[in-house]
Amino acid sequence: MEQYSTLVIVPTFNEAHNITKLVENVMNLKEPMDLLIIDDGSPDGTAKLVEGLQKKYSDRLFLITRSGKLGLGTAYVEGFRFALKNDYTYICEMDADFSHNPKDLPRLVKKVKEGEADVAIGSRYKRGISIVNWPLTRLILSYGANMYARFVTGLQIFDTTAGFKCIHRKVLEGISLDRISSNGYAFQIELHFRAWKAGFRIKEVSIIFREREEGVSKMSKKIVWEAIWRVWSLKFKSLVGRL
Repeated sequence: MEQYSTLVIVPTFNEAHNITKLVENVMNLKEPMDLLIIDDGSPDGTAKLVEGLQKKYSDRLFLITRSGKLGLGTAYVEGFRFALKNDYTYICEMDADFSHNPKDLPRLVKKVKEGEADVAIGSRYKRGISIVNWPLTRLILSYGANMYARFVTGLQIFDTTAGFKCIHRKVLEGISLDRISSNGYAFQIELHFRAWKAGFRIKEVSIIFREREEGVSKMSKKIVWEAIWRVWSLKFKSLVGRL
């Protein structure tokens, strides 16, 4: 079995409308990459569709099924452990709903491969605002949340909550995955903060972010509140040397 150096991790919950097209798009990129789907017991049959696609991409498409909706953060940590165990060098995060364009993956991987960054983020805010089809209220909430997170943590990036990125394995080896406690979008802030505090270089690559066309957004009040208080927790732990 030939294994490529890059693994793309995609957590899913009820993404049956998107998953087949997403898998095909990633599998057909000019730069070959492997793909890991982590499904949280989707009742719409997302995992079954992936299992069917594995017959076509048996050596490149992997699936982890979990018993219930356990959250974004735990899904990515499980994916990171899979990537490290299986000797991948470049590990990418991406959503399943096409808000992230699979064609942008090679741009992120290139930044890390060529040594320009240890973490390359697909950024919605590096060059102003590059978001399509979001209502104004959500745009204000997201942009304000990122300004707030930068102010509290000191992170020198515009898109602190970005979920589209490429990470060199040395970053995951250099931070303690066991200590990551965030499980919503705050997970992305915590990952960036820990990488930055560990001395790794984070660079932003401007992308066009598009609102999902199929399925339902996973945003909730609980996720928003977690992000609000988690940044203060991270800042405090950093100040007292307990990060």
